[in-house]
Parts: sequence; structure tokens; C-alpha cells
Amino acid sequence: MVTRVAIVGASGRMGRLTTRLVEQEPDFEVHALVGSSDPIERIDRADLVVDLTIPSVSASVVDAALERGIPVLVGTSGWSADRIDALRAKLRTLPEAAVVIVPNFSLGSAVATWLATLAAPHFDSIEIVESHHAEKVDSPSGTAVRTAELIGVARAESGPVRAPHNDQRARGQQVASVPIHSLRMDGVLAEQEVRFGGTGETVRISHQTLSDSSYEAGILISLRAAREHTGLTVGLDKLLGLGAPRRRS
Repeated sequence: MVTRVAIVGASGRMGRLTTRLVEQEPDFEVHALVGSSDPIERIDRADLVVDLTIPSVSASVVDAALERGIPVLVGTSGWSADRIDALRAKLRTLPEAAVVIVPNFSLGSAVATWLATLAAPHFDSIEIVESHHAEKVDSPSGTAVRTAELIGVARAESGPVRAPHNDQRARGQQVASVPIHSLRMDGVLAEQEVRFGGTGETVRISHQTLSDSSYEAGILISLRAAREHTGLTVGLDKLLGLGAPRRRS
């Protein structure tokens, strides 16, 4: 059975990539390509909606899909823990609904974030530096926010990280007590480094995106998951079967 896909934000970089992948796969077909000036009603009668818009628009796209009973895959940044909690509460009244949120479709990024959660309970000094192309409108990135939130979960018994002088603007934005420093500049696609400081040593877990082709496998995994899952699924790590953040025993 072929899945008809409506791609919202189709004219953007990720939208164009997703459109090409959908067109290439025999079990998917493009139902509608929806741009910023197009009416959202163009998603009507789709089997799956893919949201690749911007943070200020994403929630309205998800609401439109849910109102029509259409599963939705969200690849837009900006879904913080608070926004996800609100969506989770809404989905309790819609038991058949399906939403999959993937802040980053890169397999390597998902693995790097998972590794960071394994290290998090063992270091009290942790900071994130993330760099993206100059056109990226949101900061911190969705990947950095999710990494910090998962570090916070992993450190539930250890407590907040040690982040001195956090009243200074140059110290970055804190998420789950983890300082995040965002760079937006030419010549960069996407990079993230999580730095851990301990007594007499440091550890760095880094990931660099060199090409948009790194997203292709994750997009296809997410598309297939979105048409099969029910409820709310957050993160490519869940779709890859990576374990939940571990707490120190």
C-alpha cells in the first residue's frame, strides 16, 4: 500500500530533500507540497503529514494534522520539553493519533547524544557548543536542547551541572542547567560538541554533519515509523532502539 505524504515546508532545504526521497521510494508518493503561502487544507486526504517548517509555525501544522486524524512527522526544531509535555497531554484525548518528533535526522547525531547521556552522570562540568549555517533561524538548536534535556534526565540523581558565572550573557543559555553556546556562521552545515570536565581531564563527544546526505537514512526510518506508531515518539534514538539515559546507581 502506497502512503500519500503531504510535506509542509517543502521549499526549504530539508523539504526538498524529503520530497526527493519520497518520490524515490515505491511505498510513498507525494500527495501535496505545501509552502508558507499555501492553505493548510492542502494536507486534506493525505496519509501522512511531514512538518519541516519553523518553530513558530510547527505547532499549528501538528494541530491541523491531528484535527484531520492524520499521523504527523515533525522535523522542525524548537520542540522543548514544555511544548512536548503539552502535546503529550493533548494526545491523551486522541488515543489513535500519532506524532513522531525528530529534532535531527542524522544517525550519527543520535548516537552522539546517546553517548553524552552515558557520560553525563560521571562529570559535574558539562557544556554544549553547537554551530549551524547562518540561515538557521532558531538557537539553541533543537538537537542541543534535546541533548541538554537528556543530560538532565541522566543526572536526575546527581543534580545540576556546575556552571559558574551563569549570570553573564557570554556563558550561554542554560537548558536543564547545561550551558549551550550557539554559533551561526557561513561555511558550516551542522556541528555539535558536548564537553565534559573532570579532575585533571576532559572528554569531548562531537558530531559534524558534512552533507545533507547524512539525513537520508534517518528520514526514511522516521517516515516509516510515523505511519506505524501511535501516540507520541520523540527522538531518532527511540526509533534506533538506543537505550534511555542511565542514572548512576
